[in-house]
Amino acid sequence: MPVSMWAEDSGCSGWSVQDLLSHMACSYWLAVDPSTLPDPGGLPAERAADLYVESRRWMTPADVVADYRAVSARGLEVLAAVEGQDIDIPIGDVGTYPASVVPTTFVFESFIHLRYDLFAPDGPLQSDPPTVDELRLAPTLAWIEAALPQQNTHLLNALPVGVEVRLNGLCARTLRLGAEGDVAARITSDSQAFVRWVTQRGTWEGLAVAAEGDPSALDIVRRLRVF
Repeated sequence: MPVSMWAEDSGCSGWSVQDLLSHMACSYWLAVDPSTLPDPGGLPAERAADLYVESRRWMTPADVVADYRAVSARGLEVLAAVEGQDIDIPIGDVGTYPASVVPTTFVFESFIHLRYDLFAPDGPLQSDPPTVDELRLAPTLAWIEAALPQQNTHLLNALPVGVEVRLNGLCARTLRLGAEGDVAARITSDSQAFVRWVTQRGTWEGLAVAAEGDPSALDIVRRLRVF
């Protein structure tokens, strides 16, 4: 990649391509040794991420790449050890999850940042993004299913009826949101399109999402966001 590309804006507002990779490295540092990062002082996770990235802007692109390679290798070992433990792990305002679920957040993060924030149309890279396969999409969807209720409590509590979300294509599945009982709204989406709109990286209209039923419920589902 040309050196100039590292300074290009990524699909994450306020972050360059270099910042984005630095952020991904910081996620692994949080698993490996959080003391290497600035104390976030109780900041929400997304604001803490900005703090971490800002603290590393002195690094060169080569530094960031080397750091990511090293810490991700260590992080994968840590996650493999944690995955089999029968404990719940709190991750601040991101939520609290069984240890077996925690590794999926790293797959999710890599999936969305590499495909949607580095490559066009939202990112600066014009070549083809990495291929999507079940190995990467399935844990990405698993993280979304686990995180969605915890990260959208106020919206889901306001959902007046049951909503069914049918995901077609690779890793097809059906999600149920809202109140028990009859379903009053249905949404049909390609599974990859779902990842885009539930992270607020695309609109239903732009992603050919079909929706029918209770308008107030559909409006709430449109606003769901997983990070």
